[in-house]
Amino acid sequence: MLGRRQIREKVVETLYSHYQNPIQYDVLEKRMFSEIERIYHLYVYQLNFLVALKDLAQRQIEIGKQKFIKTEAELNPNQKFINNQVLVQLEENMERLSFTSKHQELKWDMHDELLVKTFQRIIASKRYQDYMKEEQVSFEEDQKFIGKLFLRYIAENDDFHDRLEEKEMSWADGFHIGNSMVQKTIGFMKEEQPSHTLIQMIKDEDDKIFARKLLWESVKNWEATEKKIEERLQNWDLERVSLMDKVILIAGISEFDHFPATASRIIINEYVEISKVFSTEKSNIFINGILDKYSKDTNRIN
Repeated sequence: MLGRRQIREKVVETLYSHYQNPIQYDVLEKRMFSEIERIYHLYVYQLNFLVALKDLAQRQIEIGKQKFIKTEAELNPNQKFINNQVLVQLEENMERLSFTSKHQELKWDMHDELLVKTFQRIIASKRYQDYMKEEQVSFEEDQKFIGKLFLRYIAENDDFHDRLEEKEMSWADGFHIGNSMVQKTIGFMKEEQPSHTLIQMIKDEDDKIFARKLLWESVKNWEATEKKIEERLQNWDLERVSLMDKVILIAGISEFDHFPATASRIIINEYVEISKVFSTEKSNIFINGILDKYSKDTNRIN
C-alpha cells in the first residue's frame, strides 16, 4: 500500500501538474486518485513480468523435449527455476489472476523482445547459474534469489523503465513505488502459506482523507503560502525558486498549518526526502532550511 510518504509524493506531483495546467478542483482530485490507482496496474504489470519469465523458462524446456535429437540437458532439464516457490505463489495468486483477466493489457507476450532479452541475460548470469547448480532447495533461498533477480533485472533495468514510459507516462514517476510494492510482496511471502491477495493502494479511509485534505488545503491557500515562503527567503526572490521546490514547500507548509497532530520533524523529514526524489541535488538543504525556520516561527517544535 502507499505509505504517507508516497501519498505526499502524489500530492506534490498533482500540485506540480496543476500549476502548469490548472483545472477544476474536483477534476484534479479525481485525477490524483486515478493516478494512484494506476500504480496498482504498474505493480501487477511487474508481477506479471516475473511470472512471464517462469512461463518462458517452461516453454524453453518444452521446446527442448520436442527436439528429435536431444542433449542431456534437454532430456533431463533442470526445473529449479520454474519450481521456485516464490514464482509458483505469484503464478497462483488469485488476485493477480483476476485483475489481469480484467486488464489484458497487463499481460506479457511470450515473444516480447524485452521479456526474451531479459530472460537471456538472467540465464547467462553467474547468480542464475550458481542458483541452478545448488541441489538444496529452501524457501528462503528461493525468496532471496527472486528478490535479487527483481532488483537487478527489473527495478534497475533501464530498458524496462523505457517500456513503462512508452506504455503509460504516469508509470515513470511511480516506478520506485511499484518497485517497493513488489519487493514487499516478495519479502512478505511465507513457505506453505500462499497469499491470494496483493498489496492495496490506499490502506484505509484515513489515508484517503489525508490525501484529499492535503491537496485541497495546498490548492486553496496557494497564494497565502507563497507569501509565507517569500517571508523566509534570505537574499532570494520567490521567482528564482524552482517550481518543484516551491510546490514541495507549499505542500509542507500546508501540512504544518492543517495537520497539527503530525510532528514537525516528521513533516520536515518527509518533504526533504521527497525533494531528493523530484528536485535538484541541493534542494533538500534549501527545503530543510525553509521548513525548519517555519516550524520555529510558528512554534511547531514538537
